[in-house]
Amino acid sequence: MTTHPVGVTGVPGESLPFTGDKVRNPDEQQIEGFYFAWQESLRGLTADASTLALWQERRYRFAHRVRRALLGASFAGSASVVGPVIYGIYTVAGLCYIGQTHEAERRLGDLPVGESHHVGNTLPPELWDRVVVLRWPALLPTIPTKERATIEEIGYEVCGLALEYALQVKTGPLLNIRRRDRNGEWRARDLGKSRSRGAVHAARLPGLCQIVLATWHELEAVQIPDEEFVWDTQSGRIVLPARISRAAR
Repeated sequence: MTTHPVGVTGVPGESLPFTGDKVRNPDEQQIEGFYFAWQESLRGLTADASTLALWQERRYRFAHRVRRALLGASFAGSASVVGPVIYGIYTVAGLCYIGQTHEAERRLGDLPVGESHHVGNTLPPELWDRVVVLRWPALLPTIPTKERATIEEIGYEVCGLALEYALQVKTGPLLNIRRRDRNGEWRARDLGKSRSRGAVHAARLPGLCQIVLATWHELEAVQIPDEEFVWDTQSGRIVLPARISRAAR
């Protein structure tokens, strides 16, 4: 049960609309065009001190609104988001990143502001369509007694790593299945060969991993009414930053 409270330059001198397969599946030349158009937009937004200040202020106001939506009470009487959670970032391309924290009030707060979170370097919050936050401890009463004993043994922090790993393996978000190297390139990560703490302990929690995956799919598929940009369920929260951005115009 839920409760709730243009165009771009393809090549110099040419304009491409934001519609059709050319944008959904651009070729290398169009990618270069989008990249140069992005640079030109930023040059316009930082052309002088007063414009730069206005751009800086607008970005932080937006990031702060997203932060409040992720963490605060979404309607009268609802609970703020604290403690252990798994979170995922979606753009028009789909699910791009999955992470976890045992301190949502700190990590989720920083997620859109980007003071220490690397995702903002690749995907600024202005590009986020949906953020899914799963309060996985709410699911523990539904798992086998043996697995609850395992969680007591390994602790919530390691359990969160295990669930993060299991979801990454099942969903394959682009920012999780590749990593940067020191040569300026990206290289693939074979999550199936990982010997991390998350990978090792995920195998000990098959029931919880299955329930978390099913609940995750439920959250990502929730249809939120047009006038809302935050939606709570018993196990999680969905935030729509794209709607927050439009509402702020």
